[in-house]
Amino acid sequence: MTNPSVLLMHRAPPENAGGPDALAQAITQKLPDVTLRLASDYSETLSKISDVEIVVEHQIDDAHLEAAEELRWIQSLSSGYDRFDLDRLEEDDIVLTTASGVHGEPIAQHVLGYILTFERGLHRAHRQQAQHMWRRFAPSELTDKTVTIVGVGEIGSTIAERLAAFDVRIIGVKRNLESVTSAVDDVLPPADLHGALGQAEYVVVACPLTPQTRQMFGPAEFDSMSTDTVFINIARGEIVDQQALITALHTGELGGAALDVAVDEPLPPESPLWDFDDVLITPHMAGGSPQYARRCAEIFRQNYERYVNDDLDGMKNRIV
Repeated sequence: MTNPSVLLMHRAPPENAGGPDALAQAITQKLPDVTLRLASDYSETLSKISDVEIVVEHQIDDAHLEAAEELRWIQSLSSGYDRFDLDRLEEDDIVLTTASGVHGEPIAQHVLGYILTFERGLHRAHRQQAQHMWRRFAPSELTDKTVTIVGVGEIGSTIAERLAAFDVRIIGVKRNLESVTSAVDDVLPPADLHGALGQAEYVVVACPLTPQTRQMFGPAEFDSMSTDTVFINIARGEIVDQQALITALHTGELGGAALDVAVDEPLPPESPLWDFDDVLITPHMAGGSPQYARRCAEIFRQNYERYVNDDLDGMKNRIV
């Protein structure tokens, strides 16, 4: 039996430091016999995609889908899938799998960095350093604090497991209450979101962007939080009513925010979010890691082996 042809598109997520070449090397190490084609630019992807069965992609567009006459499976290099037309893929009988899980460890470490920055006053110390100012102040610590994690999937679970070492209380908000990591002390359904927000010193958004979660955090949700609460978003900017967040920070309804995502990316230079002393902004890099290519390749290996054995239901992170 001839191996199905695989096209690795010309683009890779910015968090993959080695680009497509690193991904190609990692894939061929995992699957030495795979028939892997590489594209170096947009037009080459467009010309090579017409007769391939499998595409490993980052930001595939309508023109590529129109040209992909033999396409049967898309392995996305992203965890989110809100940019795909799922109805169209289902109608065209195209399987979609994501890279959910590859970002868990680096994002968990990123969130820890955010939280420890606020607890230990590192952002304040950095501002003082820029002013050549030696002024001692009393920092805090995480022990006995409460962290609410909204979305306890692969990423949220890893965040909870890393936080558990600090003796914090962790509340998870999750639709499926049956499968939750033991690191979460209490798990609540979305209907109890406001109660979970009101108990937390830190609120971490780790849920996917769906029609149900779009603008999930607005004025009422920020009002439910304490004026000391720090709001952390490493998911998608559109989950938050950004103007409501700005208003809550401006009026002192929140103690601060740490944001890796925004509604408009790049965040416009004129956004007020840049200028708050108690807001940390990172440029959608929380999932970055030198291990990214290896982890993506391992997910692809598992899915490829199941695909060629016609075990589509067993494919990891299958969305369609």
